[in-house]
Amino acid sequence: MLAKRIIPCLDVKDGRTVKGKQFINLRDAGDPVELAARYAAEGADELVFLDISATNEGRKTFTELVRRISREINIPFTVGGGVSSVSDIGRLLDAGADKISVNTAAVRNPSLIAEAAGLFGSQCVVIAIDARRTNNGFRVFINGGQVPTEIEPVQWAMRCARQGAGEILLTSIDTDGTKQGFDIEMTRAVASAVDIPVIASGGGGNPDDFAEVFALGGADASLAAGVFHYGELQIGALKRFLKMRGFTIRL
Repeated sequence: MLAKRIIPCLDVKDGRTVKGKQFINLRDAGDPVELAARYAAEGADELVFLDISATNEGRKTFTELVRRISREINIPFTVGGGVSSVSDIGRLLDAGADKISVNTAAVRNPSLIAEAAGLFGSQCVVIAIDARRTNNGFRVFINGGQVPTEIEPVQWAMRCARQGAGEILLTSIDTDGTKQGFDIEMTRAVASAVDIPVIASGGGGNPDDFAEVFALGGADASLAAGVFHYGELQIGALKRFLKMRGFTIRL
């Protein structure tokens, strides 16, 4: 059985790590390079860096910041934000990223998924899906969670997998930053529909939340930000807790 992964996330805006609730009310959480080095030392399995305002500001991800972070860590490193072409993907891989997360651009141009997988390998292509409940059920949102679509996340995840995506990063906008637990229903629906790993994001507040999304949600990894940034959970202690609960965990 593959080990379950714990992944801290650096949401970066204007060169600083930030954290909000349901994608709004952002507050400063520290220097991303320092946080990245700390998480690698604490035993994080991977690290995700998301330049959260790049798409809405119509610019590319901060390549130099990616390069600086990559020099400080020795764990797999996923980068996203403002990625709209295979040239963007190649540039970020060259800067030190191991995987590239694509969200809005994939929705607007699904052929980008197959093109990227063909050029760089599926293992480099992570499709980020931001979704929330609407009157019509779960729906995908783009542009940093600001623009609704009529796309249903399970169907979209299945299409992404067929196109060659290597992993799904699934964020519940409803639970993001609430620390009230992951969206188990949505995570389970997506994880049971695809045969590629699913990273659950949004809502982790205590160790039991992480255990629940693994046991009931079927997630292969769980991602969190604020609880790590502000010292509410320690990565090493969380991983030991999950190991004691019977999960396969790398300590």
